[in-house]
Amino acid sequence: MWAVSDVPAAADVLDSDVEVLTLAEVGRLLGLGPSRVHQMLRDGQLLALRRDDEVVVPTVFLAPGEEAAVVKGLVGTVTLLRDAGYADEEILRWLFTEDETLPGSPIEALRSNRGREVKRRAQAMGF
Repeated sequence: MWAVSDVPAAADVLDSDVEVLTLAEVGRLLGLGPSRVHQMLRDGQLLALRRDDEVVVPTVFLAPGEEAAVVKGLVGTVTLLRDAGYADEEILRWLFTEDETLPGSPIEALRSNRGREVKRRAQAMGF
């Protein structure tokens, strides 16, 4: 069994009003056990941060609905930015930073099914 300390978690670089879920809550919403949620974090399918000594995931990373899932396009965007050398803290900041040309933040755009533009911008950041 993996300890929570073995789970990759970025420093908390987000505003304190960003809602988060514990790993247990993420697992319950996705219908997964703790080890599968930990694996998703290690594989880069989700990003976590450490807030108040607890590893948590921003709520907006999960798509709403009866069958909760990771927001479409998040995994690919995170992969693009990691491959370009960005640290998880930088990726989190970028995902939550307002961009009036988008409009809104990249995570809001992903949640609004505007992932193509978000991925295009993530690719451009790598060059």
